[in-house]
Amino acid sequence: MLQSLLVTCRLQGINPYTYLVDVLQRVGQHPASQVEDLTQRAWKAKFADNPLTSDLMQTY
Repeated sequence: MLQSLLVTCRLQGINPYTYLVDVLQRVGQHPASQVEDLTQRAWKAKFADNPLTSDLMQTY
């Protein structure tokens, strides 16, 4: 399942780490009726330009 998620991200031209960090933060507050917004293709169109980030993503 994880491999499928990673491959789908790559096929859509999405960084898998960026996608997962964003979606895992959104999933709890996103309306269930709009869950398709969190699929890779829809996410790229709606959220990829301004993804949520993690405090762990720091460059030193």
